[in-house]
Amino acid sequence: MSQENILVVDDDPEIARAISKLLSIEGYTPYLAYNGLEALDIIMTEEVQLIILDVMMPKLDGLSTTMKIREKKNIPIIILSAKSEESDKILGLSMGADDYITKPFSPPELIARVKSQLRRYLTLGDANSMSLEQILINGSLKLDLEGMQLYVDGEPIKLTAKELKIMELLMSNVGIVFSAEKIYERVWNEKPYAAENTVMVHIRRIREKIEINPKDPKYLKVVWGIGYKIEKF
Repeated sequence: MSQENILVVDDDPEIARAISKLLSIEGYTPYLAYNGLEALDIIMTEEVQLIILDVMMPKLDGLSTTMKIREKKNIPIIILSAKSEESDKILGLSMGADDYITKPFSPPELIARVKSQLRRYLTLGDANSMSLEQILINGSLKLDLEGMQLYVDGEPIKLTAKELKIMELLMSNVGIVFSAEKIYERVWNEKPYAAENTVMVHIRRIREKIEINPKDPKYLKVVWGIGYKIEKF
């Protein structure tokens, strides 16, 4: 039987308890939270391997909670939502969620999604990424954090210190969108000042070095009105 801890976050106690019971039957250990703030407290104090997260919640909604979690953790997040529009799903995934299930859902589908995300997280090494050798790989991109060297198709690429830090941030969080302000704060370690222009210039230079066609980039993408991300491959 499985021993993984799964955090269920939903402001509807009946739904939360039903999912919790379903997970217990499968051998998982469920934790319950009824809003985003409670979820963040549990994540900081307990070892959790996966989060099932409702969108519409009081105090801190699911998307805001997802962004907060992604600042510190790479735990798989499955979003539950009554909203079924494609734009809602895209928004949830762009905020850092790994999967998106529309309510009402079937128990077998939820369990299948849970097992799939846990398999990726535990088997493919995401859960142990801090203890593995410091190499990030995505498609033909490989970033050696110890040697501070980026490779594209095996060829070393010369990047400045700031460009390397930007790539480290984005490749450590593949598929997650970071605003220019957030990139500036994390890379320059100071409050954003003219962040949009500064980051944009650095992104353009990185693209010129890593993309076959910088005007139609494969990896380093702009999410208009939100920020930048590395596309997952």
